[in-house]
Amino acid sequence: MAFTEESSYFQTISMFSFSSILLLLLCCYYLIKLLWPVKKSCSLPINWPVMGMLPSLLHNAYRIHEFATDILQETTQGTFVLEGPWFCNLDIVVTSDPANIHHILSKNFSNYPKGTEFRKIFDILGNGIFNSDDELWEIQRKITLSLMNHQNFYKLLERTTWEKIEQGLIPVLDHFVDFQSFDLQDIFQRFTFDGICKLLLDHDPLSLSINLPYVPCEKAFNSTMEALLYRHILPETIWRFQKWFGIGKEKNLSKAWVDFDHFIYSVLENLTNTETSSSKEGVNFDFDCLKTFSEAYESSSSSSGKLKSHVFSGDLKVFLRDTILNLMLAGRDTTSTGLTWLFWLLSKNPSVEIKVRKEIESVLNIKDDDDGRNLKFFSVQDSRKLVYLHGAISEALRLFPPVAFESKSPIKPDILPSGLKLDANAKVILSFYSMGRMESIWGKDCLEFKPERWISSSGNVKHEPSFKFPAFNAGRRTCLGKEMAYIQMKMVAATIISKYKIKAVEGHPIAPIASTILQMKGGFPVNISRRNFIV
Repeated sequence: MAFTEESSYFQTISMFSFSSILLLLLCCYYLIKLLWPVKKSCSLPINWPVMGMLPSLLHNAYRIHEFATDILQETTQGTFVLEGPWFCNLDIVVTSDPANIHHILSKNFSNYPKGTEFRKIFDILGNGIFNSDDELWEIQRKITLSLMNHQNFYKLLERTTWEKIEQGLIPVLDHFVDFQSFDLQDIFQRFTFDGICKLLLDHDPLSLSINLPYVPCEKAFNSTMEALLYRHILPETIWRFQKWFGIGKEKNLSKAWVDFDHFIYSVLENLTNTETSSSKEGVNFDFDCLKTFSEAYESSSSSSGKLKSHVFSGDLKVFLRDTILNLMLAGRDTTSTGLTWLFWLLSKNPSVEIKVRKEIESVLNIKDDDDGRNLKFFSVQDSRKLVYLHGAISEALRLFPPVAFESKSPIKPDILPSGLKLDANAKVILSFYSMGRMESIWGKDCLEFKPERWISSSGNVKHEPSFKFPAFNAGRRTCLGKEMAYIQMKMVAATIISKYKIKAVEGHPIAPIASTILQMKGGFPVNISRRNFIV
């Protein structure tokens, strides 16, 4: 559509006004930074005139999760109102109070949908399960449950996971033995990406190969999560400005969107009218994920008409794209992040690693001369017997939850159990990262890595309520892939711990990245060597 001279004039004036405001904000920020007090008696941010607490937020953006934790540790009920500039409507309620978490995610669930603001920030996820509300979310949830409740789902999961371990993970790790340091986080990300693609699409991108090829879709997840965090921090006008002009984090996000679409649509096109891998290999499961999704889509569409209305315009491929991308995000990022922090914690706590290794050797009956061969036959049922390893994984998820926070907004005014009154559409951040560091929740030893915390007196796995341990979210939106994640992490961890010795490279700073997914900043460089099986 051609712009008239008048509309072009007003657009120029509007852009000039916005640029002036942006310049004013930046000038104020750097002036305040120049005058920033050298020492402060507490971690609570200064509430500046006009600018509010935005300077503190920007000043600590690189360590946003620790910043939130510092603040919440100094509040009486683990809840704080971060006041933004008066003209931006950027006040944010941050909470780590389990009672508030339980209220928002469970008791008053209907008042806290994802909403338009959430979908606006996470628009790249389309109408997948993470972005959906109401009837559409119920349909997406039903479809995902139909997949995971299928009698052959865990057989397929077990087979694809061990194939990737044997054909991808072990050859790559063997390549680096006694050779040079490498980024273990990158290895885990490639492993989980290939694994979830094989599981959902019957397609292995082979990103986990000895030459560690660059696969655009696999790397696109990192830039996506970082950009989405900044959408939470920055006023919408600023990140939209970046998007319009293709600069900053938004430039990377736009490229990631193209990479996701190209990969998923290309695979779907190639899979049209082809056989599943199970039939090719002569293993008749009569089951594959893509077929299950397609059948569920047709069934839901015919029964309710919802999916074929305005949401997907009757396009099965759009539905599959959104559904698969959401599950790829969950399968790739959360599991790889959990494994990365687990192995760092084990490297810092060798006594815990010894106990984990003893349990693996005992439960899986690994002998000194096995060279790990028994691990090949390690089943889903066997994984549930690794109680101490389960505790170690849970501790890693408690201290470093893959999804560091959840954003919510009430439809109607509400009062939280902590007593704070919320207006309709208030911005609320649930800090899961901070929850694992609260003495009021986990005791004075909350910063210690103690798998025993998750073992009952009878020697079984001890379960904690999700609003205390929200690593897999809580309430009705609890992650449907929780069991799947534990199984995969146990299979990978047992393989590596039994066959290799991992040592973190000394001197490399370890910290979580400022992102919605709690990855390790700068990767996790390690050295690896083969180990003997005698403890």
